[in-house]
Order: sequence, then C-alpha cells, then structure tokens
Amino acid sequence: MRELLIPYTYFYTGIDNAIPICYPYISYLKILRLSVNLKNMASQEEKKNRFKKLAVYRTNEVLKRLKVLGNCANRSAYEYNEEEIKKIFNVIDSKLREVKGKFHFPEHKEFKL
Repeated sequence: MRELLIPYTYFYTGIDNAIPICYPYISYLKILRLSVNLKNMASQEEKKNRFKKLAVYRTNEVLKRLKVLGNCANRSAYEYNEEEIKKIFNVIDSKLREVKGKFHFPEHKEFKL
C-alpha cells in the first residue's frame, strides 16, 4: 500500500508551536508518529516537573512539622517520660518505612505468565 505524501509544510504539534518539516515530501504516517512522540515527551516532562514541585513542597512541610515536634523536647515547658517518646518515634519510624517502601524500585522482576 502506498503511503500518502504531503508537500513541504509546517506541522503543528499542539505542544509549543509549528515545526518545519525538512523533507520536500513526507508521509502522513511519519508526521503522526512525530506528533505522538513529541506529545509523549511533553507529557513525561510535565509529570517530572509536577513530581519535583510537589515533592519539594511536601518534604519541606514534613521537615517543618518535625521541627515543631522537636519543640516539645523543652523540659522546662513540658513533662514526658521515655515510654511516651518511644511511642512517638516508633509511629514515625513505622510510617516512614511504609512511605519509603512505596518508592522502592525492584531490582529483579518476578516471572509471570
């Protein structure tokens, strides 16, 4: 089956602006593949940027809240015992391990049919 050829033109990708096609004639299928690849690349960059933005913000929020928790260590203002402190940090450590596990990248994938 013969591919449909279109003359030299500018092709709008829908991302930033028109991209000049360098060949005098190019198949419509090649243009579609180019468009899909460019959109996928833009989508991946958008996801990376969104992750970085949220991860930085949320990490800073956690660090601020830990600093506020640290203010409770002031023995002149608060009274506490070692058992209470162990309970607090056991819960924090447990949740930290749980969340960290969500980011785990397995080294070996299991066999599946």
